[in-house]
Parts: sequence; structure tokens; C-alpha cells
Amino acid sequence: MKRSRVLALLVGGVFVVALTSLYRMLELMQGAELRQQEAPPAGQVEDDLSRLQQKIDRLERLLSDNNRLVATLRDSLLQRKASWETGGKTNGSSDSAPRPPLPGCRLAEETKGGTDGVQLLDVYDLLPFNNPDGGAWKQGFQISYHGNEWDEQPLEIFLVPHSHNDPGWLKTFDNYYQDQTKHILNNMVIKLSEDSRRKMIWAEVSYFSKWWNEQDEQKRAMVKRLVGAGQLELVTGGWVMADEANSHYYALLDQLIEGHQWLQRHLGVKPRSGWSIDPFGHSPSMTYLLKGAGLGHMLIQRVHYAVKKHFARQQTLEFLWRQSWVRLHASAGGRVFCPWRIPPQPITEQNVKERALLLLDQYRQKSRLFRSNVLLVPLGDDFRFVEAGEWDAQFQNYQKLFDYFQEHPELKVQARFGTLSDYFEALSRRLGSAGTKLPTLRGDFFTYADRDDHYWSGYFTSRPFYKKLDRTLESTLRATEILFSLTLAEMRRFHGDGRPVAEFPAREHFGRLTAGRRNLALFQHHDAVTGTARDSVVVDYGTRLFHSILNLRQVLQSSAHWLLLLDKSQYHHDQSKPFLQTDDVMAAQDALPQKSPLTLSNEPRSLILFNPTEQLRESVITVVVDTPDAQVVDAETGRPMAAQISAVWAEPSRASTEAFQLSFVAELPPLALIVYHVTKAPAGSAHRAHYTFLHGEPASVHAEHFQVSRPTEADAPLSLSNKHVQIWSSAKTGLLQKLQLSSGLVRQIQVQFLWYGTRTGANRDKSGAYLFLPGEPAQPYSPAEPPLIRVSRGTIFSDITSCFRHFTHTLRLFHLDGHAGRSVEISNMVDIRSEVNRELVMRLVSDVANGNRFYTDLNSFQMQQRRTLEKLPLQANFYPMSSAAFLQDAASRLSLLSAQSQGVAALQPGQLEVVLDRRLQQDDNRGLGQGVTDNKLTASLYHLLLEERRGGQEVGGASVEHLSLLAHLSLLSLSHPPITMVAPGNSQLPKLRPFRPLRSSLPCDVHLLNLRTLEDPKEADSPGQEVALLLHRKGFDCSSAPEPPPQCTWSAHEEVNLDDLLSPLPLRSVRRSGLTLLTDDDEPESARQQQPPRITRLRPMEISAFRVEID
Repeated sequence: MKRSRVLALLVGGVFVVALTSLYRMLELMQGAELRQQEAPPAGQVEDDLSRLQQKIDRLERLLSDNNRLVATLRDSLLQRKASWETGGKTNGSSDSAPRPPLPGCRLAEETKGGTDGVQLLDVYDLLPFNNPDGGAWKQGFQISYHGNEWDEQPLEIFLVPHSHNDPGWLKTFDNYYQDQTKHILNNMVIKLSEDSRRKMIWAEVSYFSKWWNEQDEQKRAMVKRLVGAGQLELVTGGWVMADEANSHYYALLDQLIEGHQWLQRHLGVKPRSGWSIDPFGHSPSMTYLLKGAGLGHMLIQRVHYAVKKHFARQQTLEFLWRQSWVRLHASAGGRVFCPWRIPPQPITEQNVKERALLLLDQYRQKSRLFRSNVLLVPLGDDFRFVEAGEWDAQFQNYQKLFDYFQEHPELKVQARFGTLSDYFEALSRRLGSAGTKLPTLRGDFFTYADRDDHYWSGYFTSRPFYKKLDRTLESTLRATEILFSLTLAEMRRFHGDGRPVAEFPAREHFGRLTAGRRNLALFQHHDAVTGTARDSVVVDYGTRLFHSILNLRQVLQSSAHWLLLLDKSQYHHDQSKPFLQTDDVMAAQDALPQKSPLTLSNEPRSLILFNPTEQLRESVITVVVDTPDAQVVDAETGRPMAAQISAVWAEPSRASTEAFQLSFVAELPPLALIVYHVTKAPAGSAHRAHYTFLHGEPASVHAEHFQVSRPTEADAPLSLSNKHVQIWSSAKTGLLQKLQLSSGLVRQIQVQFLWYGTRTGANRDKSGAYLFLPGEPAQPYSPAEPPLIRVSRGTIFSDITSCFRHFTHTLRLFHLDGHAGRSVEISNMVDIRSEVNRELVMRLVSDVANGNRFYTDLNSFQMQQRRTLEKLPLQANFYPMSSAAFLQDAASRLSLLSAQSQGVAALQPGQLEVVLDRRLQQDDNRGLGQGVTDNKLTASLYHLLLEERRGGQEVGGASVEHLSLLAHLSLLSLSHPPITMVAPGNSQLPKLRPFRPLRSSLPCDVHLLNLRTLEDPKEADSPGQEVALLLHRKGFDCSSAPEPPPQCTWSAHEEVNLDDLLSPLPLRSVRRSGLTLLTDDDEPESARQQQPPRITRLRPMEISAFRVEID
């Protein structure tokens, strides 16, 4: 009887949902009919039709959501029915009872994608990688043809002239520009203007914009004519040709926005095709961003030679590149190089026939590798066409050959100079007329090898100091963008006339923001963030990053100053004496930041904390003070905050007597500025950490303000715990051995450190900036003496620090109630400057039964399954990790979340290792001409997260997985830490009040990627009233629910009300656009949403861009 009532309730629920949805649909349709009957004036008809179209679209979405909801109820009903039919019990233990799925899980699961098309993972399983000699085309095979293949459709050839200009490599950006690039561009205008048949493509907007600024109006008009005539095409349109392995997707998109916005403003053009011929491997994240920016096609080049050969045999070098979820991206890949050492010959009447037929034979052979008779042939290389004579030689000689082809129609060939768009348009026409369908492909093109066993996995880690500095600038830039945009909006509201406050240097600050955007963009170049440039060029990059961080801090401090003032008339901008200053100092481009000690007294010092994330967060804030007796209160409420005093260690066993760490727990609302007061406390009143030392002489420990002890049992494992996690470490090394969750799940997780060397022998290739060529498997790090181990225990955090010669390693647990206490923080301070040809790795050895499969992120945007293959050399099984990697089995997942990019591998089941630093004395013969010996004292930071999986798949399951919600939130806090600022220490401070722009957190799975002030369309180099709102809805794994639950919410629906999402920010207008905010990609004016509710669709995994005015 009871079962019947429950069944009736479930069926009734389905009926009510369906009935409600139908009623809502009828209401919408009736409203549309009534509006039609009102017979509006003719001028409004188009707007009304557009609104009606929006209503119909929304109706379709409601139907889709309704179907999903009904399907969910149906599934629940069938599950419950099956349970009853099999006599399933409802009073099982809490440990084994299945939890209800998270809202949105069904939606998230739909992003697991399909299995259609070619999976690159399967290609790797298939290929033998035995590298047979292919003859003239060494990495290929003999190509033959009969000669009649072009009888029906002639061979159509596009010769695409280009000059690849690296924005820094062997020379700095500025030196390359002065010595080569500006001459190339000057000659381009002259030589293309001489003959309308000549074409050229250009990719790097960083160089083009610098050159443009030096040109007069006459030269600029000539360029615009060439662009308009289709002779010059700007391809990709990024600030640089970005690296696709180490770069974070924020920076990849930001450099695209910067380039596209510049092109729109100065040339009025929108790039149509992508050109990526030099990055060392390719990521589908880049194709997603290009597609979202309105590009339809791209060409890629650096693909593993065996994969390229396989695609050539299968005639799949042209393909549709599909994301791991659903959208399609077109790509044509595979430029084939042939070795030559024969000098060029001028084309004359005497040799034109022989040279034309020789060239045609090559073109015909290459065309047999593709599905269509349309062939692209690149003409160019690094910094080609510097001299006017080279332009003449190339264009005049090739034109003679093209003329010969035209004069001999029996050859069945049409050849001409072309652009990338010319080629793709012809290809689309030819494929369409023939009814040819291109294959689809999923996956990425890492790790790249160009010959033999030469895998380019070294650059995933090279110059790790600068890879970390890159992320520091990125997080600083994003935080500054958001706070600056909010400041201008608040000023317009405060002033009432839509303008910033006169005293606020908005234009100067916008200039600093622009410079920061461009320096971050420049560093995404594929010889910058990769760590593959000359030493002097690396210093130039580092100096740019360093100066931008300092300049952005000025904008951040100035914006926070105005927002915090209760009496806005007291705002005064003095750049030489800023009201707020950050609590740490960066002394130079190659130095780690150092905390500045605060001098405390009975008068409160104001600490201002900015939370740059969209989530309410509980964070441990640490500042350095001059006394061991300090206290912190919330300035608004006077509530004392839980705090802990810890030592500042001048040496591993000697604590400073003048500086102390003050750590407290701050609760920070999303995007908020919160004020705390720090004062001197009564002697002995502040909780101080307790220290235990192992392996040091008792007399050598100096920590007079702290309690220091020795362990009671010398060999007993060290242990730390909080409410969520307990860890055990070795008493000999201090390194992690085991981890247990409060649920009872235990995993053996050992941390080990190891060395890789390089190959030995005079004639053997060795590791360098690009290549990783280890001589043998990694050897354990074996110190002559056991490390000094320092254990601290406190109320806010506890940690275990092991001081080795080449690194200091710390495991830290935070005593926090919320989900922020669920992970173990791992930090390393590495210094290998004394070593020769060595690479230091940190390896996790666990009992997670993952087989040969593990997952790494691509650009912090998506996760990619990896398979460790024995048939490949060790170095081939290393992959890029921008932010995350994990192992999993049916019961558990072990995630390593990273604040910096580096190489990662899982060489054995249960293992995961990351390369921390590399020091290599020699060049690896890829053009750099030097080793990597400019190592620095380098910090790396991680969160280690163990989670239970319920309903998880066994090993060998889906190739598409996502991070869990907990991992997303942990990574968000790791990548975007709170920013601490300090006000002057005097009693005459103006009254400050907190700034809380949002009423609540955004949904857990919605990330505020950016809130970027756009340039004023009427006044160059000035901030406009529109901002780019970029939202990324993350896909998340459903096999584990966050414990304890986070305070944010998540939804099962794709539709989002932006007014509710960003409440109480007053949105004057909202207009969806493309990812680079080009006006051509904006929704029509009639679709601009000027009145709430502004409903939009956010799909899992998708980034959505809006042009917004905040009133």
C-alpha cells in the first residue's frame, strides 16, 4: 500500500511538471498573439518579429529543460521500481546508501560527449611507432600517381606567402622588430602594391601594431586597400602565435581579445582563419576559443611525425576537430617538409618547362595525401622577406611558373598566390560540390616529436620560475580588471553623469591595464612561456611581467581606495604616496616576493582584503608583524578573529626575533573588499604555534618566543589532522606516507623526490630547453644526511617542513570547517643551481588502481585522458599540466591541483610525478644555441585532494572526465588568492567601509572569467562605458559530492537570469557577443536586453561573452 502511494506521488509529480510547462508555453504563445493583434507601426515590425523569435527560442529551451526534468523523474521512478522489485531495502547503512545526484549532474553528464570520429587516444594505441625510413620523405612513404587523377577536376594550388616573426627568441621583441620585422612590413606594402596577383598573410598583431604606430596616414591607407582587396590577410588575429601547452585559457583568450580589438579599431577587419604553424603541439582548447571568436578554420603544423604519416596514409589531414563534448571545429592540418640542400635557380625561358614540371610533380604527390584536389603550399619561414630582393625573386619566379601552367591547360593545374581564406573557400566549394565529408577528430596533439625519439616534453617545465611569474601576472591582471570595472561603474552611479570622478586617473590606469594585457599576451608566445628563449630574452620578458605587476598594483590600490572611502570627497590620488600598499614587495624580475613587516601599536592598522573570486570563501590570511603579541578584529563589527602567531624562520632552525607571522581566518564575500584591524595584544594572549624538531642538534634550535620540543618516539610516524583529513609522514624524511578521510577512506600516498639525468656519450643527443632525453629511469634523491624536519602545530594551520639541500618541502593542513580544509597544501622551494644536467621531480606513489590511464588538464579548460604506453620511450609519456592532473579507480580519485604549469607523467599504476626544475648545460639542436642554466630559487604550490567516488566507473571508462566541484573550488582559490593591502599606520585615517558588490556567490559551476573594461569607441586609449562580461560554466564530475557542502548553489538548468546572478549590480543593457567582443559578432540591436529579467543560456563547458553596461 505504501509503495502504491509513493508511485502515485511520483507519477503525479511528472504530470504536474508537464502540465505546468504546457501552461507556461501556452501563456508565452498567447502573449505573442496578443502583441501581433495590436498592429504596431511598420517601423516596429522587425523588432516585434525579433522579440517573437526570442520567445520561440526560449520556448524551445523550456521544452528541452522540461524533457530533461521529466526524464530525470522517469529514471528515478524506474530505479525505485527496480529496487522494489528486487526486494531492495531502504534502511541500509549511511556508508553504502547512494546519495541523491547533485542538481545539474544530468546536465554535466551530457558533456561527456560521444565516441564518434577518430579518437587520438585510439590512434596512439594503434600505431607501432617503429619509425621506418620512408626514403626521400624520411618520415613518410613513397607516393605515386597515374596522371589521370585530375582529368575531371584540375589540381588547384594556393601558394601562401608568409613570414613567421617570433616576438622574442634569439633576440628580444624590440631587437627583432628593429633588425627585421619593420623591414618585412615596409617591403610588404611596396611589393604587394606592385602586382594585384600577389598575396601575403600575417599573424602576429604585436608586431603589426608596433609598426602601424610608426606609419603615416598615406601608408595606413595603402595597407587598408591591400586588406580590402584580399591581398593581405591578418590570420588568427592574436597578439602572438600562442603556446598551447603551458598557457592558461584566460591568457589565451585575453591575447586573442587584445589582437582582435586592435584589428577592429584600426583596420576594421575580423580574422576568419587560424594559422598555428610553430607551437610545439596543439590543443583543442585553442580551437574552441577560435571558434567562439568567429573563426571557421585553422591550419596546424607541429604534429608527431608518426601521427602525421598515419593521417597522410588515411587521407585525413583535413578534418573537423571536435571538442570532447559536442561542438564542431574545422581544421586543416599537416604541412609536409622535405629536406633540401640545393640552391634556388632563377626561372628563365630556357628552364621554365623543366622547373614547372618538376614542381608540378611535387605538388601532385603532395595532393595525393588529401581528400580534395585543392592544395595549400606555404611559402615562407622564420623572418623571411626582409630584403626587397627576396620579394622580387620569390614572386617573379613563381609567377613565371604559374603563367606556364596557365598556358598549358593539358597539365590540368591552376596555381596562384593565395591567402588562407582563399584556400579554405576553394576547399569548401570543392568538398561541397563533390559531396565529400571530412572525418571528425577528438583529442589533442601532445606530446610532439619531430624525429626519432626526440619528444618535446622538456619545455613543459623549462624556466619554471617564469611560468610561475606568468600566473602571478595573470591573477593580478584579472583581479585588477574586475575591481577597475566595478570602480568606474560605482563612480558613474555616484556622480550621476556617467563619468568617472575627476580626481581618479581613469585614463592613466586604463593605459596600465592595456600594458598589462599586452605584456601577459606577449609572454604567451611559443618561445616565452615555454622557457625556450635565450637568457637575455628571458630577462626582457621577466622585466615586462615584473613591471606590469607593479603597475597593475597601482590601479588595484587606487580603485580599492576610492571604493572603501565612506566620504568620497576625501579621495586624493598621489602616485608617490599611495594610500594603500600591498603587504609584499617584489624587488626584481628574478626575485621571489617578500612580506613587509607591519609595525603594530595600540592604534589599529587597517588591513584590506580583496577577494577576486566569485565565491564566498574562508581563507587563511598571513601577514608579518613586528611582535609575537597581535590580534585581529573585523573593522565593521569589532568581532575578534581566530588567529595564530608562527615563527619567521631566518634559517631552518633559527627563528627571527624581529618578525613574526600572524595568520587569521577571514570570511570574504565574492568580489568584496573587507577591512580588518590589527593591533598589538596583551603579552602572551595570542595563540602561538608549537614546534617539534627532528634530526637537528637541540642546541642549534633558536626560537625564544615559541615552545620547542623533541618527539617522544624517534621513529614513530609524524601525523597531522583536521576535521576532514589525517596525514602520516615519515619520521626520517618528513615526506607524506598515508592519507585518510573522515569518512574512513584510506590511501597509501608516498611523496618521493628523484633526479633525471640526460644521455651520455659524445655523439648522443641530450636534453635541452625543448627536448627531454633522459639517459635512464629516475634515480632516488638520496641525501648524505637526513633532513632537518620541523613540525608546527597551531589552531589555524599545522604543517611538516623537510629541509633538504636542494629543496624545502612543506605539507600543510588548515583547520577550517568548510570545504577549504579538505585538501593538503604542498609547497616546494627548489634550488638546483649547483647541479649539472639534472632534473628534479616530485613523485606521488599511491595505491589508486588506475591502470595505465590518468588525466591531465589542457590549458586549465578541460581534462584529457592519457594512456601510458610501454611501446613509447619514457619521455613520450610526459604531458603538459597547466593546472591539474588526477588518478582514479572505482572507489577514489586523487587530484593534484597546481598553481603553475609543468610536465607530468604517470609511469606506473598509482604514480603521478611532476618535474620541478631542469638545469641543462647544452643545446638540444633546435635552434636556441644554448642550454638552460639561468635557474632561480623557485617556488611551486599545490593542493592534493583525495575524494571518494560513488557510482564511479571502473578503469577503462569514459575518455572524457571533468574535475569534481570540490576540485574546481579548490583550484579557484589556489589560482586566485586574496589580495592583501595595508593602510598607513596613523590615527588620522579617513573612515573606511567594506565594499560588497554581489549579494551572494555565483553558482558553484559558474566562473567569472573576466569583467574587462572595453576601450571607448570614440576616444582612443580611454575606458569606455561597456565592459566585457565573460562567464565560464564548468563541467563537473558527478561521482562525488563536496563534503562538507559549499555555500554556493548549482542548477540543473541551462537558463540563467543575469540580473539575479549579479545582483545587486544594476545592468543597464546586456548584449551577447563573440568571445573577442567584436561588434560583428554582437547579437542584433533588437536582441539587446535592456529590461530585466535578462535570461541567457549557459551550457556546461561553454564560455559566454556579453557586452554589458553597468549603471
